[in-house]
Amino acid sequence: MANAALAKANLHALRQVVAAIEEGRQHTGKLEETSARDEVAGRLALGVEAFDARLEGGLPVAGLCELRAALTMDAGAATGFALALSSLVQERLRPERPILWISEREAGREAGLAHAAGLVSFGIVPSSLITAHPRRIEEALWVAESALQTEAFSAVVLEVRGNPAKFGLTESRRLHLKAREARLPLLLLRQAGEEEASSAQLRFLVEAAPAGLRRIGRYSAPGTIGHPAFRITVEKSRNPAPFAFVMEWNADDRQFYPTGHRSLSDAVHASGAAHPHRSPAAPADRPDRAAEMGRILAFSRAS
Repeated sequence: MANAALAKANLHALRQVVAAIEEGRQHTGKLEETSARDEVAGRLALGVEAFDARLEGGLPVAGLCELRAALTMDAGAATGFALALSSLVQERLRPERPILWISEREAGREAGLAHAAGLVSFGIVPSSLITAHPRRIEEALWVAESALQTEAFSAVVLEVRGNPAKFGLTESRRLHLKAREARLPLLLLRQAGEEEASSAQLRFLVEAAPAGLRRIGRYSAPGTIGHPAFRITVEKSRNPAPFAFVMEWNADDRQFYPTGHRSLSDAVHASGAAHPHRSPAAPADRPDRAAEMGRILAFSRAS
């Protein structure tokens, strides 16, 4: 009984939040519409020409797109990519509207919650991000649908964990149609989930990629870490063949850049691992790996 009462209280609080947002939307009036260039094309270019070309112009500015992390260890990369995309949408299309981040309870427990310093590092002002943490997937879907109806946000992110049984093809199609109607991007962030049928226009598999060195003008600073980099595999699109790109996010420019312009020494750390995030982190007080064994074995001489 106590859990049921608490769930009803949380649902009532979420309804009040959405009602307040909708009321504020009615009083402030209609904000600026999507820029003519992006509205005509229906796509938002990410800045990596080869990647945008394969996506027929970039990210759709309306409808459902899915970002998938195959493993929990990739949750940080997927969250960072979602933040970068949201920042890009907010900057170019609707700078006066906040971002709504809906994190289902289990997803928040495993992947963590938004942190102010981290938001700033991705180019998002903390006060422009509104978060909601529903207890159940049904409540999360309801909040997302209500948010799309208010037209008060620049982008909506729905974060779930795995493949919930109550979030299938029917529910994804309903959200996709609502997002299309509202002309808003809805990013489904699926943490530690498998591929499944959905109405998403695009589905990206997001993994961390080796970051380069921080650059000062034409020079790179040894021992530093540059902008966050992502390996993006497009699993679902109009192009039937999967393809992957590695790109980095520059929060100062609010722009993605290809990593091909970096030298090999900048792109790969001294450890030599292609994916250093899949290896244990280096200790702070000793070398990150054991010393190499010698090739000559010494035996005591027989007396």
